[in-house]
Amino acid sequence: MTIELRHLRAFLAIAEEGNVTRAATRLHLGQPALSRTLRQLEDHLGARLVDRSTHHLELTAEGHVFRDKALAALAAVETTLDPRGLRSWPLRLGHTWAALGDHTIPLLRRWDQTRPGIPLELLRIDDRTAGLTQGKVDAALLRGAVTTAGLRTEPLLSEERVVVMPAGSPLATLPRITLADLAAHPIALNTVSGTTTTDLWPPTARPVATIEVTNTDEWFIAIAAGRALGVSTSATPSNYTHPSLVYRPLADAPTVPVVLAWREGPGHPAIPDLLALAREVLADGSG
Repeated sequence: MTIELRHLRAFLAIAEEGNVTRAATRLHLGQPALSRTLRQLEDHLGARLVDRSTHHLELTAEGHVFRDKALAALAAVETTLDPRGLRSWPLRLGHTWAALGDHTIPLLRRWDQTRPGIPLELLRIDDRTAGLTQGKVDAALLRGAVTTAGLRTEPLLSEERVVVMPAGSPLATLPRITLADLAAHPIALNTVSGTTTTDLWPPTARPVATIEVTNTDEWFIAIAAGRALGVSTSATPSNYTHPSLVYRPLADAPTVPVVLAWREGPGHPAIPDLLALAREVLADGSG
């Protein structure tokens, strides 16, 4: 049989709702019809996408992989059919926080000057790949090791790590902080897009506690409220200034790589231009 966009939308609704009944209501379909559509998709792929053994449906390993592919496929179709794309084809650049740090504004300004016919849209998306695997962006500025399959990456620079703390913290009096200094304090960890885990510390000297958050805003709030300290990179201070926050260099931690990433295969034709311009801006020290 022919697989259509409705099959992808049906699967994604089930994946997001975790329940066939709620997904059917959302799509204005009957539950039997939605179940048949899912079975048709699974038969076509020759794989079970949804585990139906529990009351709350869970995706199988194959279902998790297919979800990203389905999201990317639908995003590509929507981009293709957007009437605005007949006049210009924006290049969507994703990031999870800080973009290219101090070099972000020079990059955007120079792009507008040299490539006025191709809008460069900078989008912050709280996702491990800044929306890249979901098809929400054409390229992304990512920090840390990129292990997601199907992506190409090119290194741009490495950033030093910094400690972020509330202004009243006793550690704020120190010019530089060590990992050992932090071990006695709770640490805020952004589990979705952050570059810090407890593996940054030696196994025998890890922080006494952690607070897990899922986006940059929650991370900053936890720190400003005095609930935890945080570890970020040198791109953060100039992008996120607040009188309740203090930044200090972290002396004994490895640097964090920053890369430009994009999906393998056909993509936006201006991605090579973006890579070249980013390297040009960094080489000039624009910031």
